[in-house]
Amino acid sequence: MLASFLGWLWCKTRLFVKAASGRQRYNVLGAFNAVSHELVRVTNTSYITAETVCQLLRKIAALDLATPITLVLDNARYQRCQLVQDLAGALNIELLFLPSYSPNLILRPPSDETI
Repeated sequence: MLASFLGWLWCKTRLFVKAASGRQRYNVLGAFNAVSHELVRVTNTSYITAETVCQLLRKIAALDLATPITLVLDNARYQRCQLVQDLAGALNIELLFLPSYSPNLILRPPSDETI
């Protein structure tokens, strides 16, 4: 079992999940629907590759949304490759890449000073 924490959960009893020692990968590649607030995700325990991005694109296309789809991505090489761009074009999904250096667009949790 992997010890991943996707957010904070407040409860009366604290629960810890045992995990194997050492580093284990748990990758999550996801897309958030701004209208329905639905999260579409693909997970694995190896590496994120162009094929993983293609799996996500297929899952998004399978939703059969009536509105145009724009997926905002950073400039990771596996997202910019021709395989991903060709599949996105075939599925009628627009890919919008963030500028190379855009620190103002990176979402970060609030620091302890602001709490």
